[in-house]
Amino acid sequence: MPPEKHALLSASSASRWLVCTAAPRFEEGLPENTSEYAEEGRLAHAIGELKVTKKCTPMSSRTYTTRLNKLKKNPLYTPEMDKTTDLYLEHITEQVMGYDSAPTVAVEVKVEFSDYVPEGFGTCDCCIIGGDLLSIVDYKHGKGVPVSAVGNPQMRLYALGALKRYAPVFGDTIKRVRMTIDQPRLDSYTTDEITVEELRSWGESIKPIAQKAFSGLGEFVPGDHCRFCRGKAQCRARANVNTALEDFKDCVPLGWSPAMQADFDTTGFRPSNALTDAEIGDLLERGKLLVQWYKDLEAYATEALLAGKEIPGWKLVAGRSNRAFTDQDAAIQAVIAAGYDEALVYDRKPKTLSELEKLMGKAEFAEKIGGYVIKPPGKPTLAPASDKREAYTPAAADFAGVAADA
Repeated sequence: MPPEKHALLSASSASRWLVCTAAPRFEEGLPENTSEYAEEGRLAHAIGELKVTKKCTPMSSRTYTTRLNKLKKNPLYTPEMDKTTDLYLEHITEQVMGYDSAPTVAVEVKVEFSDYVPEGFGTCDCCIIGGDLLSIVDYKHGKGVPVSAVGNPQMRLYALGALKRYAPVFGDTIKRVRMTIDQPRLDSYTTDEITVEELRSWGESIKPIAQKAFSGLGEFVPGDHCRFCRGKAQCRARANVNTALEDFKDCVPLGWSPAMQADFDTTGFRPSNALTDAEIGDLLERGKLLVQWYKDLEAYATEALLAGKEIPGWKLVAGRSNRAFTDQDAAIQAVIAAGYDEALVYDRKPKTLSELEKLMGKAEFAEKIGGYVIKPPGKPTLAPASDKREAYTPAAADFAGVAADA
């Protein structure tokens, strides 16, 4: 299944080029890399597309089974893909059932939004149209980072393209647009809804930004959006931001006074030798980007060395490896034949909680042994203040799991 051709200003990369307007032309001359994760995503999309097509359009069971079995023969196929795409189909069905009358459903819809973004085009996973509502659904198979549909530029560009595509059929009857991102592997399902007027107003607002990015006269603005940029390891602007951490060596804490300086001149100690909590908070945020940048540099250097290039001061070496049997069954039989008791050769241990739940099914698992299950508080983990999870407090953790009337 060949990689999909993308526009220079693709909808999927809009969250990057709307901020870093120099990125598209900078990436343009760099090779497109694919990964096993990307290939898995394409396969899962194909399975999901087939299931929705079978549900919403005429397709014989024989044709469906033949196509599904063909997809399952792909070496990257896993049973989990069946489960996640079943959930995707379930969510699509729920949306369809929510319309007052049977809506129009289309999958893998090619759309173009060049009225707002030069040469802009893309593919919507699913479009549902009925009454005054256009619904756009995007399936994401990855399980790295949850992606919210709220204010999502990729979804808005798809919606603008879908409005243009279906205007000859539905005219001005569509008044509302609903955009949904479905990430079954992360149990994440987010939706945003705006009016067509609001959507088009947003489209007009990004026109000058898109034109700047397309022209090649954009500006480099490093940030979290760099993680999916093909030039993330070679970008000088990103390097300048990360190496600027050295600026903290001369920083002076808030509240530093001439009296403190005089005390330092006398005693040799000054509070500025210790970072303030505010400085630590700032460095944690910037250091997070520094760590990711270093990983990207490592990945680039490794690929370059494997390709025969030279990275001054660095080389590839063989990593650590573990011994393994060429034929484990034959090796075990040889141990038993040598006189060792079979009970000493094999470990007998129960299946894990997750394996038992998979064996029994969630309903029976909860009914039969749910009373034996406890979920203790997780180990405190540092997270930015913007994280949606509730803040950990030691006092609350001490009483976690204690009955209210205890």
